[in-house]
Amino acid sequence: MIDALVLAGSPNNGALSSCSKAAYEAMITIGDKLMVQYVIEAIKECKRINRIAIVGPRNELAKYITEDDHILLIDHGSELTENVLLGLKKLPGSKKVLLFTSDIPLITHTAIEDFIKQCEKVKADLYYPIVPREVIEKRYAFCNRTYVSLKEGSFTGGNMFMFNPGIVEECLPRGQKLVEARKSPIKLCRIVGIMFLIKFLMKNITLQEAQRKVSRLLGVHGQVVISMYPEVGVDVDKPSDLELVNAQLGLA
Repeated sequence: MIDALVLAGSPNNGALSSCSKAAYEAMITIGDKLMVQYVIEAIKECKRINRIAIVGPRNELAKYITEDDHILLIDHGSELTENVLLGLKKLPGSKKVLLFTSDIPLITHTAIEDFIKQCEKVKADLYYPIVPREVIEKRYAFCNRTYVSLKEGSFTGGNMFMFNPGIVEECLPRGQKLVEARKSPIKLCRIVGIMFLIKFLMKNITLQEAQRKVSRLLGVHGQVVISMYPEVGVDVDKPSDLELVNAQLGLA
């Protein structure tokens, strides 16, 4: 069996603060449910998933989500790395963990199960889904996402990961450095190398080259998984995303 970890501790201090008075993104109400509840319900429908650890504002979440042997609520810390480790402490013995953000209310159990099946085809420490641009735009024509252009096409990143818990303490700090450097060309060059960055900017990098580079930087065996389910790549981080979700759920 696979365990799931849902990160629900992100503060609602960005563009979405104008749409909701909720202190946390996970607590934004969509219809008659919290945004995170849509994610949890999709996970619960997956027969392969056992325990679900939810890291966020525990007391607030407990008003809407009932704990039991399979649903665990954990108070969040101050940063991503800490929250992942807090969640994993409540999932002892896990061999594989699926990590989800709480801002993907359109996610379905079918999309999750497809990702799991694809991950099982290749042995790796970390699996990361990407979705082709044409798949997103065919389903959500007016969805404004950020895309990365590779030789094989344009892709957006997914909002769930599968990983071996044993790699986390070593891998997360390295990943954090990549995230922090993403907006600084000088810092990024120091990490990825000037030639790789030039090839990337010229859209001359293949998917396999990018996968190998990230694996080396993180010190793990990483595997990219191409998902044909657009909801994997659609999160809610601005008012137009919330409008899209409401329309898709028939709440507009």
